[in-house]
Amino acid sequence: MAEKYPKDRFDSIPNDLRRIGAHRTPRPRGRGWIGFGWAVLATVVLIGLGVFGLSLVNGSISFKGVTPSLSSTPTPTPTPTIVPTVDPNLSVFVLNGTSTSGLANLVGDKLVAAGWKVDSRANASDTDLAKTIVYYSDPKNQAAALGVAQSLPGATVAETQDYVATGADLTVVVGSDNAAG
Repeated sequence: MAEKYPKDRFDSIPNDLRRIGAHRTPRPRGRGWIGFGWAVLATVVLIGLGVFGLSLVNGSISFKGVTPSLSSTPTPTPTPTIVPTVDPNLSVFVLNGTSTSGLANLVGDKLVAAGWKVDSRANASDTDLAKTIVYYSDPKNQAAALGVAQSLPGATVAETQDYVATGADLTVVVGSDNAAG
């Protein structure tokens, strides 16, 4: 059986010490908030690093800065030259933008002789246009539009979506600069 020892001064602990065990004191008040604060800080840092890493992967942030070079003048990048081409597979729509009667037919015949497929010829809603303009809606048809403009002296080229409803790949609006056809 276990021995009983007599009570001594160590068995009676004053109530104001609030000790737990023989050598431990209770934790100070508010000590739990420090751990919570560190956890919040770590969470914010990890989320920030994750967002930064994802934006690097997606390409919205780039660190490709200007690299120092030995020369003081930057070398210009060459712009690609678009070569005018004739593509008989593309359809051309010719509109007469002048008051000269039959000009769409004359210009259409000129384009057919140059190798183009002219689908239709009509009068434009405006009859006072000064310049002949070749319109294209798809950027891949820019070279063909330049080819049509080359067939019509003085014609310029422009990209627009205004003539998409016609169904033609290229639309020529004849101005008074091509009044002779």
